[in-house]
Amino acid sequence: MKLKVIAFDADDTLFINEPYFQETEEKFCALMSNYLTHHSLSQELFKTEIANLNLYGYGIKGYILSMIEAAMTISNNTISLEIIEKIILYGKELLEKPIELLDGVEETLEALKGKYKLIVATKGDLKDQQSKLHRSGLGPYFHHIEVMADKQEINYQKLLGRLEIKPEEFFMIGNSLKSDVLPVLAIGGHAVHIPFHTTWEHEKIGHKVEHPNFRTMEKISDVLEILLK
Repeated sequence: MKLKVIAFDADDTLFINEPYFQETEEKFCALMSNYLTHHSLSQELFKTEIANLNLYGYGIKGYILSMIEAAMTISNNTISLEIIEKIILYGKELLEKPIELLDGVEETLEALKGKYKLIVATKGDLKDQQSKLHRSGLGPYFHHIEVMADKQEINYQKLLGRLEIKPEEFFMIGNSLKSDVLPVLAIGGHAVHIPFHTTWEHEKIGHKVEHPNFRTMEKISDVLEILLK
């Protein structure tokens, strides 16, 4: 491999994210428990989130709006202002969650520093992702931070164009097969999947990935075995 750029996803690759969303969903379901079962509430919220992705994109602010909209739909527009205030509070609490680095992240970045151009390639709300990276203390390791509207092939192609590299010089590390692996392989790059113990339903795929440029590793520090050869 003639690699120049190593890209890292942020949420659930560098630091914990999805468990916080799940905690917030639990609070939402408890708040709305007089209307539907927990499962039905979760399904309604997820359906609303997905329907709003094209409008709001990924991130906590869009999630807050989707919770409010779902609550209005579930209650047939009879939800109280008090409930809406609580939903907004849940969203603010989510925005202020502490940053918890995953095992081996800082050691891996330290080992790769100076040997490759390291970047973050993530999606979500720009301000929120920049805030999390700043609070994580990892910012100095990265040459570039790219907060993408989505992670489709076209988004990665544009990123590679800005970096002025070829696909075969690009190496992506992330926890999502759908967002971090498949589109990168499709354009000719290299990708490593580091599974996280929980995955958002929207990021799941229903098939195995087999490709010569693809690897699955148990933890992030395992990438050093191939990147420091």
